[in-house]
Amino acid sequence: MSRHVVVIGAGIVGAATALESLRAGFRVTILEPGEPGGEQAASYGNGCWLSPMSVIPPSTPGLWRKVPKFLSDPLGPLAIRWSYFPRVAPWLARYLWAGWTEAKVQRAAEALRPLLVDAPALHRALAEEAGVPQLIERRGLMYIYESRAQFESEAMAWRVRRRVGIEWLELDANDLHQREPDLDRRYTFAALVEEGGHCRDPGAYVAALVAQARAEGAELRRAAATGFRIEDGALRAVLTAGGEVAADHAVICAGAHSRRLAAAAGSRVPLETERGYHAMIEAPEAGPRTPLMPFDGKMSVTWTDRGLRCAGQVEIAGLDAAPNWKRAEILRDHLLRSFPRLPRDLPAARVKVWMGHRPSMPDGLPCIGPAAASRDVLCAFGHGHVGLVAGPRTARVVAALLAGRPPEVAIEPFRPSRFG
Repeated sequence: MSRHVVVIGAGIVGAATALESLRAGFRVTILEPGEPGGEQAASYGNGCWLSPMSVIPPSTPGLWRKVPKFLSDPLGPLAIRWSYFPRVAPWLARYLWAGWTEAKVQRAAEALRPLLVDAPALHRALAEEAGVPQLIERRGLMYIYESRAQFESEAMAWRVRRRVGIEWLELDANDLHQREPDLDRRYTFAALVEEGGHCRDPGAYVAALVAQARAEGAELRRAAATGFRIEDGALRAVLTAGGEVAADHAVICAGAHSRRLAAAAGSRVPLETERGYHAMIEAPEAGPRTPLMPFDGKMSVTWTDRGLRCAGQVEIAGLDAAPNWKRAEILRDHLLRSFPRLPRDLPAARVKVWMGHRPSMPDGLPCIGPAAASRDVLCAFGHGHVGLVAGPRTARVVAALLAGRPPEVAIEPFRPSRFG
């Protein structure tokens, strides 16, 4: 009889892991209390980018100088709520140290690049199998600047990208506005990364992958995992409020809710939530032809099947604090400034806002590998800003580990045990 894998979580990592585990010959149960692809999930509301070039960790040299601003400006691109600061301070110290030097950033990029490379093609293959190929497009991804000097202010990041094999086209003002006629004229320079792609509806995409897994034999149980029954290092069952689910293996893909489950499997990891927001304009009058990120907005701007979405912001405030919807309004207002043909008097009914939780590790690298208490429990969480793009490759790595095969990506930099 096939060995039984319980995949905990039905976000992009969990959905792809379920499919890859089925194809590796395992019997699969997915545990997910919510609706796969629903609005409660980070996979629903992200920036839609499939960005193989997202190898730069969130922390970079000199960021520590800005911590007072993060605390004093509740609406800045990165903010820390005062009430949460004592709790997050140890995580923040590790976060800042991880990007203290260019050498540290380079090591993180070298670890991440194999996890992200060819991501649009991997997503396209999954989407085709699930009957939704139209949801994955590869038009490239563009970073836009008001001047070449602005671009050069990020020289360290672009140096690191080049060293790990990322290439881009540089566009002057004329080329940029021929490509993007709706874009505000204050932008005069861009870097176009042609290997990038995007997803037109991440929620629908994840839902389709889970439906495909079920069609191939996976069982979906609407329950939340609460822990594990491990005996002499062997997993016997995954625990839920409704009872045990007997299992030979389990994979923790529960996003920002994974820390407690990892601890139950013996791995204490410093997982934190970076709260992100999006604003979406329905039936927009203007927008980009290529998904883009304005330097001054620090947000992705992407057409979706539901409307024009701008996503970004980092707010450190934990899982339970109420959303600060002014942050979504900032995204909306920046979108309006970037595309002058969008009306300034948009009715509220045409603007949808959302907030979700990125599961983030302080070093910018996910946790992938066996838990401390049992090799039968695998971690696959903590992807931070690269959860969507890294989902398919992470799933392939997990399936290989379950089957006892060497994974196609070296997992040493991602092992949960790296935190001691």
